[in-house]
This record gives sequence, C-alpha cells and structure tokens, in this order.
Amino acid sequence: MIGSGIFMSPQFVLSYIGSPGASLIIWALSGLVVMLGALSYAELGTIIKESGGDFIYILRIYGQFPAFFVAFTFLLVVKPASIAAISLSFAEYAVAPFYQDCSPPQLIVKCAAVAAIMVVAMANILNVRLAMRIQVVFLVAKLFALMVMVIGGIVIIAQGNVAVQQNAFDGTNLGLSSIGMAFYQGLWSFAGWYNLNYVTEELKRPEVNLPRAVIIAIPMVTMLYLLVNVSYLAVMTPRELMSSNAVAVTWGNKVLGSWGWVMSIAAALSAFGSLNGTFFSGGRVCFVAAREGHMPDILSMAHVNRLTPSPALIFTTAISLLVLIPGDFQSIVNFFSFTAWFFYAITLSGLLYLKIKKPELPRPYRVELNVLLECSFVLHTADCAFCEMLVIDPQGEAVYRQAAGAEVFQAAMENHQENEQHSCVWGHLCVQSSPDFHRVRDMLIFAQYKQSKDIMYALANTVRKFHPGHPTPEVK
Repeated sequence: MIGSGIFMSPQFVLSYIGSPGASLIIWALSGLVVMLGALSYAELGTIIKESGGDFIYILRIYGQFPAFFVAFTFLLVVKPASIAAISLSFAEYAVAPFYQDCSPPQLIVKCAAVAAIMVVAMANILNVRLAMRIQVVFLVAKLFALMVMVIGGIVIIAQGNVAVQQNAFDGTNLGLSSIGMAFYQGLWSFAGWYNLNYVTEELKRPEVNLPRAVIIAIPMVTMLYLLVNVSYLAVMTPRELMSSNAVAVTWGNKVLGSWGWVMSIAAALSAFGSLNGTFFSGGRVCFVAAREGHMPDILSMAHVNRLTPSPALIFTTAISLLVLIPGDFQSIVNFFSFTAWFFYAITLSGLLYLKIKKPELPRPYRVELNVLLECSFVLHTADCAFCEMLVIDPQGEAVYRQAAGAEVFQAAMENHQENEQHSCVWGHLCVQSSPDFHRVRDMLIFAQYKQSKDIMYALANTVRKFHPGHPTPEVK
C-alpha cells in the first residue's frame, strides 16, 4: 500500500483544498474511507474465495455482462493508468538529483518511466519469487524514507522552526469539486488496499488473514501518512510545498542539506517497489478475466516452466506504455481515481445485495450493514464531485468518453455475437434512449444471463412500446 503517492500527492491535495489544516483532514478521512472499503472487501473475499478482485466479485454477483465491463475498464484504463502514474513518480525522483535547480525535461522523465516499466515487467515475467524478493527489499526502502521524514519533522517541531505560522485553515476551499479532487489525490496514496483480494486463492486461511491484514495495516499507514504530512508542513511553507515537483527532495534539501539526495533515492526505490506490486496484481486480473472467457484465451496462459502469466503481463505492459506517452501524473491520477472508485462502489453495492438477498451464505467475517452504507455513501459522493468538476472544467472529458463510451459498448456487443438480437437491442438503446432505458437495460442483462422467460417477455413488450418496429428478443 505504501508507495509513490505519499511522495507525489501532498502538493496536489494542498493545492485543491487550499489550507494545511484541511489537507490533514482530507488525509485522515481518506484513511477512514479506505478502511471502510477494505473491511467490506475482506467480507467479500471470505464469501467468494477466488482471485480476481472486483472482476470476480461482480461476475459472481451480477453476472457475465457487468463483469465484462469491469474487466475491460480495469485492463485498459485502471491498471495501466496506475502503472503509468507510479512509473512517473519513480522517474521524477530518479532524475531529480541531476536537475536540482530546475525541473527535469519531460522527455527524460518519460524515458526513465519506460525503463522502469520494462525492468519490472521482465522481473515479473521471469520469476515470481524474484518479484516477491524485490517487493521485500523495496519495502525496507519505503519505511526507511518515511521514518526519516517523521523523525526529522519531530526534531524541527521540537526546535520551534515551524514553517507554517498562520491559521492552519486560512484559505480553505470548500467547493464540492475541490474537496472531491483532493480526496482523489489522497485516496491514490492508499492504492493497494485491495491487492490481497486479487490473490485470494494464494492466501493461507483468507477468512482469518484477510481481515487481520486490513485491521492492522490501514490504521498504521494512515497514522504514518499524517505524520509525514505534518513533517512536510513543518519544514515547507504551503507555497513551497505546492510548487515542488518532488516534495521529498525539497524536504531532504532543507533538513538534510548535502545529504538531501538520499531522500530522492529512497523515494524512487519506494515508487519502484509499488510499481512491482501493481504489476503483480494487475497481471492476475488479466489472467482471471481471460480464464473466465472475457479476454482472448492466450491471456489465460502461463509459461510452461516459470509458471508466470507471461502473456497477461506483456499485454498489461503494452497498454501501460500507451497510457504513459501522452499523460502527466496529475491527470492520470485524477482519471484513475474516478474510474477505480466508481467500480469500487459498484462492488460494495454487490455486498449489500448479498446481505439482503442471500443472508444464508456462510460469512466467517461480517461487516455491519450501517458501516457498509456509510462507505457506499462516501464513494458515491466523491464520484458526484468529479462530475461537478467536469461541468466546471471539462478538461479530460473526451478521454473519459473514449474509455467508457461507445467503444466499450461496441466491444461488449462484439463479445456477445452469439445472440444477435440482444446485441441489436442493446446497441439501439445505447444510441436512442427511452424513458425506460435503465429498466430495459437491467432486464436485458438478467434475460441474457439468468434466462428468465418472464423478464424476456417484459423486455420484448418494453421494446415494442418505446421502439416500435425494432426487432425484439425471441423467447423460446
């Protein structure tokens, strides 16, 4: 979970929310949201003990068609965007010692990011144990860097040389879009809280170890992030923090002097370890989606000797490089956060469905219903904030439409050519909506995968009513 976010997101959280005190509240609430979401995912992981995370949960709860959208979006948007953003974080810190008096050229940064992606991809393709050893080594680098920052911040505060002198909440921006975007940047730093759900099949006693890992790890990480942000604000003024391209390097230069380059290396190693972990889980999602028939069969294959999902990892690498070329860190993170948390909310709604419709399922671990409702409310509120931002500042709207618009529906229809009439109805509804669009869509999904004749008849009548002359599904 600890990765590049804490070294890249603080300046963006502060710039969106406007004041140091409010930024600390955003960090604390981000940890709370992640804690609630992770506890809910832990219950899902103990009910559906399969690898694949959101994809496998939505597949088992809602059926094939919604699961295809999840697989398509995660493999072509969410995971590649995450990998691209983390690689950019690594690159920023890796080249920072060579450009201490100016910002590094973007070409240099992106070349370093490409090199990092290729190295991590090769490590994961060649040997799983090598990838895990890399993870352990770089975890030590992460903890070392953060502990140095925490201790340094405590020393600065004890000496009374605090950079922030004014009221901590002066200049707070309470706009809905600003709060939402600040949350997205904060939540990005906690990305990875769901990774254990992608490898549930590889866990020993998941009904015990999955909730235990969540309950122990996330509060510790939240507290550590708060202390690191206090250290940043103790050393740098808000203006210095917001203008810094690499806050850990700026902090190191102010506190450690000539040894400031150590923080640059430590932050780069931390980002590299996070990149390795993202590759490890991302390849498994692609592998499981292909195994379930939602991606080409070749992506479900593993190397005969190394037993690694090589085709899936190569595919993930290629898409990540395509996302990296035109993007920058801030836009990639904002887009990743909106898309990812939208699907997290859908997954949590699936847990609500299981609690209401299938209370008899065995649950070694249970989340109280009111906690789950609170978490779902927070997630949907954040998504609404992003929608408001698109109205105020529509930059990036075309990218979102490209990822989640007509191309996705077209791919979905091509994936279900075995039922041409259903695909024809679906395509027509996507272009020309009716007052009962959502009802028709829901009935179509259930009709396709639950094979309910009553629903099929209702769907046919609705299509005849709102789309006269259009072909209707045949009920056999």
